[in-house]
Amino acid sequence: MKRTKNEPPAQTRARRRSLAAQLADPVRTYLATEAGSAGLLLAAVVVALGWANSPWSGGYESLWATEASVSLGDAELSMDLKHWVSDGLMALFFFVVGLEVRYEASVGSLAGRRRVLLPAAAGVGGMVVPAVFYLAIAPWGEAAGGWGTVIGTDTAFMLGALAVVGPRFVTQLRVFLLAVTVIDDIVAVSVIGLVYSDTVHPLPLLAALALGAVLAALTPLGAWRAAPYLLVVLALWLATLASGLHASIAGMLGGLLIPAHAPAPEAVDRATRLARAFRQSPRADVGLSARLGLQRAVSVNERLQLMLHPWASYVVVPLFALANAGIDLRGGVLGSALSSRLTWAVVVGLVAGKLLGVWGGARLGTRLRLGGLPQGVGPGHVVGGAVLSGIGFTVSLLIAGLAFDDPALRDRAVVGVLLAAVFATALGWLAFHLAAVLRGETDADLPRVLDRPVDPARDHIVGPVDAPLTLVEYGDFECPYCARATGVTRELRERFGDRFRYVFRHLPLPDVHPHAVLASRAAVAAAAQGRFWQMHDLLYEHQDRLEFEDIAAYAIEIGLDIERFLEDIDDEGTAERVRADAAGAEASGARGTPTFFVGDRRHTGPYDAQTLAGELEESEARASP
Repeated sequence: MKRTKNEPPAQTRARRRSLAAQLADPVRTYLATEAGSAGLLLAAVVVALGWANSPWSGGYESLWATEASVSLGDAELSMDLKHWVSDGLMALFFFVVGLEVRYEASVGSLAGRRRVLLPAAAGVGGMVVPAVFYLAIAPWGEAAGGWGTVIGTDTAFMLGALAVVGPRFVTQLRVFLLAVTVIDDIVAVSVIGLVYSDTVHPLPLLAALALGAVLAALTPLGAWRAAPYLLVVLALWLATLASGLHASIAGMLGGLLIPAHAPAPEAVDRATRLARAFRQSPRADVGLSARLGLQRAVSVNERLQLMLHPWASYVVVPLFALANAGIDLRGGVLGSALSSRLTWAVVVGLVAGKLLGVWGGARLGTRLRLGGLPQGVGPGHVVGGAVLSGIGFTVSLLIAGLAFDDPALRDRAVVGVLLAAVFATALGWLAFHLAAVLRGETDADLPRVLDRPVDPARDHIVGPVDAPLTLVEYGDFECPYCARATGVTRELRERFGDRFRYVFRHLPLPDVHPHAVLASRAAVAAAAQGRFWQMHDLLYEHQDRLEFEDIAAYAIEIGLDIERFLEDIDDEGTAERVRADAAGAEASGARGTPTFFVGDRRHTGPYDAQTLAGELEESEARASP
């Protein structure tokens, strides 16, 4: 599972590949939660091992063997606590994974064929090669059936390890690894369902398929509340459990069938109006309308992620580790595991197999021109990330529990998974260190410094050209979020007066805004007659009317020489001016609009007036002797 709220809450992103690496808010939240939960997961492992090897180890075994039942009328579902965790709570885990996969495929890092091919190649390599290594070491007997143990990656542990042993800034590398693990998750759950499930019963399976169809139909039918989706997913889980398939299939399938979409500007505007109405009239009925309006503006997929992901990361995964990592290493068990081919098949498969598979798949994919690595990510970073992918933990322990009926074999596999996590973390640190020393690959992130300093002779500036406080915006005249940000910049000018200068640079996104380039050229042409800011304001006020005839009317309205304006708007020098700003945005790490720079540093996070004012004041304090 995968998400640092460090970007604007709303932003227009380009679909073209050169501007495709902007992290979405849900992904950043996902990454932060996963990395933060790694410490709790590690603590659960330590507690489980300590408890299982203590004088109270009998209590550990008896706890997880305790039967628990849920009944409704004559219907009853009974399992021991370990199965409730593995078949129940882990279904919730995979449900959140499925939601994330659907989000990424719809509007995230896997939206579009070109974005998915390279991570898919790395992900497939990271599963096939480990399985081959495993079977090369343990090719016969019951041990051979545990090959699925080495195909998974525990994203929580991997991101936690990356935060500790990786470069200081790893945003772009995390995006790539997230995409790889999305492929990993889909295949791993498929393997669990197809290879490690019990005998399949057809009638419950047909019921599960029918419920999947119902779940897929809810959104087209206009359902926007979360409750209907959750009820159908619960029924899907019960049907899958009754069918004999592992319940993780229900979780993943349920998540995949709930669509995700970017908030529509109209829905955002409506929610904003309702919120303002509540501020003016704070009554319960108005507040309820505002809350419902805010909910409808965000897809059910994202709302469910926000609600369930912390539970999956901070409760489900640690509980699973507590239930499955506790093996009694006394009485020669550890020695037997260290001398077992099964243990080392797991270690070599996860550590060496993941390294060669993920790195080799990415290498082959780039040679076949399936795609390129994200900007800022070098080959050394890929090696380090590939090594850390050998931390298989959660999925590996789940498959080990399903693959081996013999407790001795299962214990050896678990020891292998734990050793692989230690070795992968240590080798990951070494790989990142060598990449920094030998290849100069330090930060795996987008540029964070303004590529071209502010030039009063070239840039569009309002305020004193020598003002100590500078805010640079890369904007698009057809971007609704940029239009809203104009109020923020006016508020900052009123607040700081002559101490503040605001700089506007062009970043038209023609793949999402068809009139953006023409509007930018019109603004540059108006600047040639000293009317940039008048044209700037008119273009934002009339974003829904940016045809050529409309823009010509705006030029007349602000008193431009229309013949000169029409010549300038078609001039190659005007086009080159816009292209130069867009190239500067690319070199500065701007991947969407609006993107702000406080001084020469790229701003991440909300771009409301209070936040930007605080950063401006901090930048002034840092610059003071």
